[in-house]
Amino acid sequence: MIQLLDESTINRTLTRIAYEILEKNNGAESITLVGIKTRGEFIARRIQERIKKIEGKDVPLIVLDPSFYRDDRIDQSIEPPVISAEASRLVNNHRVILVDDVLFTGRTIRAAMDALIDYGRPEKIWLATLIDRGHRELPIRPDFIGKNIPTAKNEHVQVELIETDTTDQVTLIK
Repeated sequence: MIQLLDESTINRTLTRIAYEILEKNNGAESITLVGIKTRGEFIARRIQERIKKIEGKDVPLIVLDPSFYRDDRIDQSIEPPVISAEASRLVNNHRVILVDDVLFTGRTIRAAMDALIDYGRPEKIWLATLIDRGHRELPIRPDFIGKNIPTAKNEHVQVELIETDTTDQVTLIK
């Protein structure tokens, strides 16, 4: 097991991503963060906090579970999500930043984009990811990247966050 990022590096990385999001969007107006369950949600919340410190504005955040939309879904009992009018309002004509912890094949992001379209019609969809490890099966690439980690297919990138685990770190398991 090799540590790739520690707590302070994760914090600096998320601050950089927040600045990049603000720069590419000319501020925080009409931005909605969408955190992909589970760790993407917590990364999105941290980015949301940083944007508030930088701009002094609350950026809305939606938590998205794209399980129902996956093309490799095994559990057929998963119900489609209930989409609130508020969530639809926050997606329609907004610049949506999908946030996830690790980008690998791209299938989770594809499912999340399918789910977003059910919410409404975003003006634009951006992708922010803490780790991009390559090995895409779909033509998806992140707009905001914490760190590129070239990996072998048999390796595993493990993201641990204090909200779900006991520490903040990213490790490579061979």
